[in-house]
Amino acid sequence: MLKGKKIVLGVSGGIAAYKAAALTSKLVQAGAEVKVIMTASALNFVGSTTFQALSRQPVYTDTFKEHDSTQIQHIDVADWADLFLLAPATANTIGKLANGVADDILSTTLLATEAPVYIAPAMNVHMYSHPAVINNLKQLDQWGFRFIEPGDGYLACGYVGKGRLEEPETIVSLLEQQYVQKSLLKGKKVLVTAGPTREKIDLVRYFTNPSSGKMGFALARQAKALGAEVTLIAGPVALPTPQGVHRVDVTTADEMYEQVLTYYKGSDVVIKSAAVADYRPKQVFDKKMKKSPGDYTVEMERTRDILQELGDKKEHQYLIGFAAETNDLEHYGEQKLARKNLDAIVMNNISEQGSGFNYDTNASIYLTKHGKRIQWPLMSKDDLAANILQQTSTELIGEDS
Repeated sequence: MLKGKKIVLGVSGGIAAYKAAALTSKLVQAGAEVKVIMTASALNFVGSTTFQALSRQPVYTDTFKEHDSTQIQHIDVADWADLFLLAPATANTIGKLANGVADDILSTTLLATEAPVYIAPAMNVHMYSHPAVINNLKQLDQWGFRFIEPGDGYLACGYVGKGRLEEPETIVSLLEQQYVQKSLLKGKKVLVTAGPTREKIDLVRYFTNPSSGKMGFALARQAKALGAEVTLIAGPVALPTPQGVHRVDVTTADEMYEQVLTYYKGSDVVIKSAAVADYRPKQVFDKKMKKSPGDYTVEMERTRDILQELGDKKEHQYLIGFAAETNDLEHYGEQKLARKNLDAIVMNNISEQGSGFNYDTNASIYLTKHGKRIQWPLMSKDDLAANILQQTSTELIGEDS
């Protein structure tokens, strides 16, 4: 799967740089073209001649040392890449990338590339768990960077724990798998809804729910990584738009209804993970209501059931619903699956610690109209999104065959 792929390998300054030499060799053996960029610190561990011999390509070590005077090398290399692999990725280089610092050939090229970037961290176990490093990794994750997790074991500093660069053979295998997965939803148009809606009472008050939109944004991010053309319709949330995803912002249930129907007909897969208000105030005041003695009653009316309408209008679309429940998950899930003409439903157990609104994790049961049942334990929402979309691609292949 790597044959003919143009890979830029960024080597930053840690003892794990010696593994990058073996990684270069493995990538070349897999058929890839490899260009290596080294930081000044990396040169203290391994010489550039080693990488030049293994890659049979020039090695880039200095922003101002141009190999070809007709080109600006960091832009040329950034544009050349099909894939950018940062291995080993030190805490320093990760911090630069997360904060937009470009003060050497590696960091400058990283900021200039539009190729997918894979980051393989390698550092002391305590450095890897430091809040600053964790925040930088989270920021890069939100921007769509991909990670090859470090392994557990004996580290060069003498500690035993997480922080060891993954083995070169494993990294190559993971990259090959990514190229396979990248085509799972290629050519498909995926529509995702995310977040809450807000239903106004007056100019300063509204009804809403605690949905953060994290699950929907994870689904959009993972669908894009699998090759889909993704539209994300988002309620009012404070999340960055996943790279390469078309985002449409809405506030009310009516606005979400209109936008979903606009994109529905042209979609192949529709995942409705938004927590849309079931009711809204029947009367909305155009001025702030003043506080007065006694109780106040707000009369509510139903909003339109978006998922039901999508099920009624369904033609070729593969329709997935979400439900947040505290008990009898499968009972309610099976009822909703049939009643709303869904192809699949994801039931989130929000009574379980760490699952549901505002968490970074979910525990779910996945049901399909064909009777498939999968129970997923507590995991990150990105991992859950990847599992859901892999199941979706399997179902779509079955429908097409």
